[in-house]
Amino acid sequence: MPLSHRCKRMSRSINAVAISTLLIASTSISAPQTAAAETHTEDGIIYLDQAWSQADREKYYQISQGARVMDYASFLNLEVPDSQELFRSDANSEFYGMTPQKPNPRTNPDGLPIGLAKTVLTEGPWKGEQIGLTCAACHNTQLNYKGKKIRIDGAPANMFDFVAYVGGLSDAMQATLNDPAKFDRLAAKVGASSEDAKAALRKQFESDAKNAKYYQDTVLVSPTPAGPARLDAISAIVNRLTSVQSHIPENMSTPVAPTKPPFLWNAPQGSWTQWRGVQQDPINRNLVETMGVFMSMDLTSKTPEEGLFTSSSEIKNLAEIEGMLNRLAPPKWPEEVFGAIDHDKARAGEALFVNNCASCHNMWPYTWTPANKYGKRFLEVGLVPQSYVGTDAGQFHDLKPYALTRQLAPYVAAPYKDKDLIPTGALYLNMVQRILDSALAAVDSGMTAEEKIALHGYREFPLEPRPEGVYKAAPRDGVWATPPFMHNGSVPNLYEMLLPADQRTKKFYVGREFDPIKVGLDTTGKSGKFMHDVSLPGNSNAGHSFEDGPLGNGIIGPLLTEEQRWALVEYLKSIPGEAGRITPFGGPPDAQSGNQPWANAPAKKP
Repeated sequence: MPLSHRCKRMSRSINAVAISTLLIASTSISAPQTAAAETHTEDGIIYLDQAWSQADREKYYQISQGARVMDYASFLNLEVPDSQELFRSDANSEFYGMTPQKPNPRTNPDGLPIGLAKTVLTEGPWKGEQIGLTCAACHNTQLNYKGKKIRIDGAPANMFDFVAYVGGLSDAMQATLNDPAKFDRLAAKVGASSEDAKAALRKQFESDAKNAKYYQDTVLVSPTPAGPARLDAISAIVNRLTSVQSHIPENMSTPVAPTKPPFLWNAPQGSWTQWRGVQQDPINRNLVETMGVFMSMDLTSKTPEEGLFTSSSEIKNLAEIEGMLNRLAPPKWPEEVFGAIDHDKARAGEALFVNNCASCHNMWPYTWTPANKYGKRFLEVGLVPQSYVGTDAGQFHDLKPYALTRQLAPYVAAPYKDKDLIPTGALYLNMVQRILDSALAAVDSGMTAEEKIALHGYREFPLEPRPEGVYKAAPRDGVWATPPFMHNGSVPNLYEMLLPADQRTKKFYVGREFDPIKVGLDTTGKSGKFMHDVSLPGNSNAGHSFEDGPLGNGIIGPLLTEEQRWALVEYLKSIPGEAGRITPFGGPPDAQSGNQPWANAPAKKP
């Protein structure tokens, strides 16, 4: 049975008229533009045309979200454990998979790598200057190929090992505390010359080091090494709210479902975002992300009047980031770097995609939801039950089922108000809403009515119920730039995504060199030594399988021939068909609505 029939049965089809229009109107196989229009090189980096200026990039790389990890001056001068090399050095940053940058006086005078920023608070309980992570730390990448470096803005940071980085930072801080010479060098560099100043520095440093070590030894410990480009973000964020910041250690969940960050182009335009398709409100999505990367939150004070639910959030910066993402274009394959596209083969691949994939993965010029009361349409995103697609289900099972509420019990909404033990998800969602409400109240008086609506992405409230047990199937434009594949990075290249699941590689190295043939990463171990083992919890590469047999239970399409697989790979390389093509936020004036219930009928939990 064709895939389109399967999705129709699940109320997720694109109707026949829509598919015909997509195939006729698609610009994915158009003749390539000139290289000059698509790329430019600066400081040895090849930048693709994603409709951002260099000023946009610079701001995105270093804009603060309100995250606070440790004192900024101490971080700048922190040494690695076994030498006097600075922890923030380009070599050490690159060791952990970060992308080094040269200093610039506009946004990065201290030459921090992409994704680190100075958070400056001038008042309140968290007053001071701290180093923090930005969304670019996990949502920006560089593809290396034969000595060339190709920057992809908004792509998963395919080499950044977040867990190892936190561990390395903790080790460096512990070494500084335990080595008098190291501490004295740090004190001298930050200007703590008197004994009183050194004592104050040590007190602050010990507090920061304690927090980092707790993450290293407790929060991030997992039976499955995360490795580059992966983190169990769900447990990390839920743990921060229900356990770490609320000081209820019994609520800690073990991270067992490492996932890679999704790409960000087309995210603001989509009907649903995140791997499980559970988010619509952008300010909620972005604030939750900041919670996971060390935004400070008060979840221990007795009352809101005493500070309960306040945070170090930077709401206006988050709104600015989202505005930039509204106009981020998916990257076009740079033929002058990775080789020419066979357009005849790509056209054959497009026809195969229409017949086998488009009923879940929307295609340019896209099908849109009907306009809402603000006149905005949203790009329809397929939501496919995990029980059907068969990919790793760890994201749905990795949290403790219940959590203690303690001091938070009076502030949980009905039906859980004042209860001692409630579902973990309920406590988490209640705390997210409380912190968001507090953060929005702090900036309410400085925003116009239009700005407030825009802050929520022009979404209508109340929002539709969150779907359960589904994975998002977003458009594939620019997907070539986002290896390894599947939500948990368990498939090294696009070619293997088209194989029967049992024929995929079971163990592979996650390399730093791009493979433009199979479209993925080097798996030989020559450019990266982290081993992905699909037998470990959360690492399965099952599902999304093209093989003969009844559809469902992991089979999503028919067995493909080698010729068909390579045609599909060529097609996926070819989209988008033009550089710098921005998907219009709110939908184009002539947007086609398939009136599909993708975002209106959440699938049942498997």
